[in-house]
Amino acid sequence: MAGYEAIAATTNAVKALLETAAATADWRDGNSPLTVEVAPASVDVLQNPPKGPMITLYLYRTTLSSVRRHIGPRVAPDGTRYSPSIPLDLFYLVTVWSEDPLLQQLLLGWCVTVLDETPVLPTALLNAYRGGEEIFHPGETVEFVWYPLQLGDLSEIWEGAKTSQLPSASYVARMVQLDSTVRLDEFPLVQTREYDLAQVES
Repeated sequence: MAGYEAIAATTNAVKALLETAAATADWRDGNSPLTVEVAPASVDVLQNPPKGPMITLYLYRTTLSSVRRHIGPRVAPDGTRYSPSIPLDLFYLVTVWSEDPLLQQLLLGWCVTVLDETPVLPTALLNAYRGGEEIFHPGETVEFVWYPLQLGDLSEIWEGAKTSQLPSASYVARMVQLDSTVRLDEFPLVQTREYDLAQVES
C-alpha cells in the first residue's frame, strides 16, 4: 500500500482535512484563527496551550490490524513479488483547546461532523504529506472512523500529558499497510535430479 512514510502521511492527511475545513467554517472568529497541531509537538504545547482555539491530533497507539493479520506477498505492477505488507491500525485522540468552555464544545461538535463526513481519506490527501509525491498508490485510501475509548485508557493518556482532561474524540485509521522492500526471488521448478555417489577411500 505505502512505504514507511504511511503513518506520517495518514496523520498529515487528517491534519490537512481539518485545516481545510476550518478555513471556511461558518463559526470562525476572525480575531481567533483555529490552528491544528500534531501533538505532542512538545510538552509545553500540552501544558501551556495558546489562548486562541486549537485542535491537537495525538497518535497514542499503533497495533497490527485485527482485520487482516495474514496477507499474502505483495505483487508489484511489473510482477515482482515482495514480502507481505505490515497492516497497522493507528489510534488517534482529537482534542479541542480554548479558554472558552462553550467554544471547546462547539469545536468538538464541528470536528466530529467534519471527520464523520469524510470517513475515507482519499489518495490525493494522503499524498499531500510530501507535496504530492506518491506515497500511496493511485486508488489506495485509508478508513478513518470513530473508535470508542475506555475511560481507563483515556485517563492514562491525560495522566501522561500532565494536564487536565479536555473535550476529545477518539478515532482509528484502519489497515494502513507498510510495504516491504524485500523481494521474494522465484526459481524454476525442478525438472531433473542428479545423483552422485561419494567416493569411499579404503
